[in-house]
Amino acid sequence: MHHILLDRWSQSDSPLHRIEARAKILTLLVFLVVLATTPANAALILITDAALLLAAALLARLPLLAILLRSLVVLPFSVTFALMSWLAGEPMRALGLLEKSYLAAFAALLVAATTPMSSLLGGLAKLGAPRLLVFVAQFLYRYLFVISEQAQHMRLAAACRQGNESARRTFGFRGATGALAVLFARSYGRAEGIYRAMLARGFSGRFSILHHTRFGVRDAAFLTGVALFLILARLG
Repeated sequence: MHHILLDRWSQSDSPLHRIEARAKILTLLVFLVVLATTPANAALILITDAALLLAAALLARLPLLAILLRSLVVLPFSVTFALMSWLAGEPMRALGLLEKSYLAAFAALLVAATTPMSSLLGGLAKLGAPRLLVFVAQFLYRYLFVISEQAQHMRLAAACRQGNESARRTFGFRGATGALAVLFARSYGRAEGIYRAMLARGFSGRFSILHHTRFGVRDAAFLTGVALFLILARLG
């Protein structure tokens, strides 16, 4: 089984990793609300928010450059709206939109990189998130590994069959659609087998939580301290 990078990061140990999932989810919610209500020209507040995120990433001992680069994934979606604001004669609003979207992506990635997915989804369920939403997310998370494994196997098989550079170019242009169809069919068959195995083991439509966590004093202090800092920085 090939594990995604976020899953490996979330299995590390640091003071931020040891904070209970609900505390990090609520802190992220406070951060996003404060960020959304921050004026686009409030450069000092945005710098403070960015410094807080960088400090948290360093505290979690995460690869800072990798986190910074992966947070850029949201920018292609934000650039369109930022360009519309720029053409409408609001350059400051366009710049603020890019800054806020990047900081929001960084914060969400930071929570995901310091919280195992099972704990994160369990925390959402305990906070009252819609059960169907959590259930679908749990299945997606598990079957992403199935698709990733099948893709890795197909890539290895294709590399073994390609003997020269021209064959690699031919496969890249003419075999892409066929490879996607085969990947879908193989992943669907594998997922069906996994689901039948789950039913045979007594799956009743609800995922069991193996490790129950408690919202302790340390978690409450983390949530209260960071939330107060963010709110005071916004009001100040």
